[in-house]
Amino acid sequence: MSVTKGSPFSGAAPSCAAAYLWPAVGRELDRLALADKRVFDLGCGNGSTAQLLLGRGFAVTGVDPSPSGIEQARKAFPQARFEIGTTDDDLAGRFGRFPLVVSLEVIEHCFSVHSYARTCFELLEPGGTLVCSTPYHGYLKNLALSLADGWDRHHASLTDGGHIKFFSPRSLERLLRDHGFSDIRIVRIGRIPPLAKSMIVIARRSV
Repeated sequence: MSVTKGSPFSGAAPSCAAAYLWPAVGRELDRLALADKRVFDLGCGNGSTAQLLLGRGFAVTGVDPSPSGIEQARKAFPQARFEIGTTDDDLAGRFGRFPLVVSLEVIEHCFSVHSYARTCFELLEPGGTLVCSTPYHGYLKNLALSLADGWDRHHASLTDGGHIKFFSPRSLERLLRDHGFSDIRIVRIGRIPPLAKSMIVIARRSV
């Protein structure tokens, strides 16, 4: 995803974020009620998000720059397709277009967020939907982190493959609008909204 080498993985277990991400994503998938059940998992990591999608009847294609992640995903979920790839690649030319792109907790790891947004757009069919998530940042949460001296832990700067981009709802919406998305809706999840852990963005490719 325009990252250096991707994160290392030793298994296919979901991260702790799944506890608050998956119920919210599931509600959004129910709301979409797609008849065409093909989905592209952008930044699939170890395939853990595929577990959620497969359980809802989707045919999953996923890419990630991490060789260990793709290895674990293929072992755990052989019914899905997983390949090494990044947003620097022509993913739409390689895999085609989809009615749905899901990308959970990925964009914050990307050097080029514009390449990420452009790739999401290109992977979608006209009228298709992007469901992505990223850690939430806003004034009160940032203030609380500062008062609690929590920025070192929050940024995890010493972790390989850690977060390098940080978004507010306003900056993330602007990024997506600049790359052609419309009907953008943002849902904060985990904790009360002003201190939310993450935000889920639902956006549509209109043309």
